[in-house]
Amino acid sequence: QVYLVESGAGLVQAGGPLRLSCAASRRSFSVYGMGWFRRSPWNGREFVAAINWSGGSTYYADSVKGRCTISRDNAKNTVYLQMSRLKPEDTAVYYCTGRAGLGLRVSRNEYDDWGQGTQVTVSA
Repeated sequence: QVYLVESGAGLVQAGGPLRLSCAASRRSFSVYGMGWFRRSPWNGREFVAAINWSGGSTYYADSVKGRCTISRDNAKNTVYLQMSRLKPEDTAVYYCTGRAGLGLRVSRNEYDDWGQGTQVTVSA
């Protein structure tokens, strides 16, 4: 069992930034692909961003491309999601997720472990 713990929840005004963090308990974090999904009442659970084991490859949903950056620090077993120019439609519960393996994935069915989620609310 790998435990993923998100942090960085907050209420932010539209246009502002926010950084989410996710700490993993996994020992071999460097061979663990990571991702972020979000769930909102109007969109259900949707893919946000993913990163491969080294951080050298990333992928973003069109809805956040250019406004979000996913990164990781393997020495700290942590992955980050830096968000900027936030919009009210970014309001959601954000989930950190991970999968054993080197590559990145965009389908939630390909992830093994999930955090509890952290609430991001963007006010207009």
